[in-house]
Amino acid sequence: MDPVDPVDEEAARLYRAKVWGGADRTLWRTQVDGTVGTRLRELADWAESSGHGEGPLDTYGDGLVEELERRVAEELGLPAAVFFPTGTMAQQVALRCWAGRTGSPVVALHPLAHPEVHEGGALAAVSGLRTVHPTDAPRLPTAEEVRDHPEPFGTLMLELPLRDAGFVLPSWEELTAVVEAARERDAVVHFDGARLWECPTHFGRTLAEIAGLADSVYVSFYKSLGGHSGAVLAGPEDVMAEARVWRHRYGGQVFQQYPAALSALRGLDEQLPRLPSYVTHARVVAAAVREALAEAGTGWFRVHPETPHTHQFQVWLPYDADRLTAASLAQAEATGTVLFRRWFTPGAGGPPGVAVTELTVAGPGLEWTTEDVRAAVREFMSRLD
Repeated sequence: MDPVDPVDEEAARLYRAKVWGGADRTLWRTQVDGTVGTRLRELADWAESSGHGEGPLDTYGDGLVEELERRVAEELGLPAAVFFPTGTMAQQVALRCWAGRTGSPVVALHPLAHPEVHEGGALAAVSGLRTVHPTDAPRLPTAEEVRDHPEPFGTLMLELPLRDAGFVLPSWEELTAVVEAARERDAVVHFDGARLWECPTHFGRTLAEIAGLADSVYVSFYKSLGGHSGAVLAGPEDVMAEARVWRHRYGGQVFQQYPAALSALRGLDEQLPRLPSYVTHARVVAAAVREALAEAGTGWFRVHPETPHTHQFQVWLPYDADRLTAASLAQAEATGTVLFRRWFTPGAGGPPGVAVTELTVAGPGLEWTTEDVRAAVREFMSRLD
């Protein structure tokens, strides 16, 4: 097969973004929907309405950035917080700080966790850390697996939810048992909470109760809260003081970050209170997708988890990924409705001959009824005949 021309692929990506972003009806809007002008105007309007419009600009992490750090520390019930330009940097720093305190460069985490799959081996290449895997099952490790792991480790990192396994979460009892198992081994616990904001509904606990189980927590602003970029690392004051030193060393002491900080504060005000409704409606959408696919006579398919743990879940179908993506695009072009977006061939461990996509239910999706979802699935499937 001839290699894909990167210029053509970039043109195709931009075209997909234009079609999906310009659709009249969708379950969610992504961070690349819209234009520079519309996004900046929306943020400026919110700054004025919230009282931030006449405030001073930040310089090297003061002002709005400090306000955001205080707000997140309060939401998570943790002593201190530090803003980072990226989550990758925040977690590099967190795990490096804990390695210095525990005397162990070994981090136990899932092989599907973000640092293992999406960061190019950065933990080892940049920070000299080594990883071990208590389990390779498509779920977070159990207390027994943590307790019985044959190698010593200084930090247990848990991604909540585990995105690449289908945005899955353990039960509250399982989570507390895993944390206790790590404590029994004198290990510290770090939560990769990029999507922690939407976990309270599943656990039946507040953000502070969830975060309170861990020694440190990272949260993202653009994944669930609609922020432009940025992340916060929260935890004990002495660890966060060291984290500020490493942030500078890693190149994260950015001169001004007020657009990112403003958009994060806006997300905390506008999106965070709505996330429970998104999670609840995602369960309605998932059930409707499952019913419509069964009625369509698709044969094998999978909606995973059957009852979503957050406002995001996976759909698997027995077709080529490019064919499914083309059908998704054609549906949006013809009807102005976006149900699915891009499809992917699963990595190692996935069954052959299938493709997977991720569905997110956010504000726009609350307007979709069960029949709306079923009708959109039927229309989409008709494009595969």
